[in-house]
Amino acid sequence: MPTAHYDMLRHFADSWGLLYMMAIFLSVVFFLLRPGAKANAMAAARIPLDDNEPLGDERK
Repeated sequence: MPTAHYDMLRHFADSWGLLYMMAIFLSVVFFLLRPGAKANAMAAARIPLDDNEPLGDERK
């Protein structure tokens, strides 16, 4: 009986799992390529370079 359960899960993953992962991939691509995303990406890329706050004891 465990083999039947494994085969059922494998069949589900082969069919619906592929569609699920494709939907996630397309959502991420759309999110990154949508209008206005470049400004947000550039702002996020600058976060490590901005030095607005002291780091704490390391700067003393």
